Amino acid sequence: MTENEISNIVIGVAIEIHKKLGPGLLENVYKECLFYKIKQRGFLVEKEKALPLVFEEVKLDCGYRVDLLVENKFLIEIKSVESLTSNHLAQTLTYLKLGNYKLGLLINFSEILLKNGIRRVANNL
Repeated sequence: MTENEISNIVIGVAIEIHKKLGPGLLENVYKECLFYKIKQRGFLVEKEKALPLVFEEVKLDCGYRVDLLVENKFLIEIKSVESLTSNHLAQTLTYLKLGNYKLGLLINFSEILLKNGIRRVANNL
């Protein structure tokens, strides 16, 4: 399955969760629900996956963690904030680059309409 196909499924699942729970809960609540629903759909999904930094050919564990990684190739970064900032976007793009992933989603569950809180982020490898 391609990253775009995974993206479409994840967006649908996120909207389903948001409709049931609404905005305003903690980020961890949405992460757990998304993890559960994606796994329920039969996907391989990892939560809080460690993402090392390679600097001058040395692998450093700097504490970076991807919220969710689907099928070892699609990254999901979850937020529950008043509004997404350029720093959130930069964080997601950095994670894509560090993991050598092509595509990910940055999702802010605090939006009244979830579609306003979803950003597709692509890594131009």
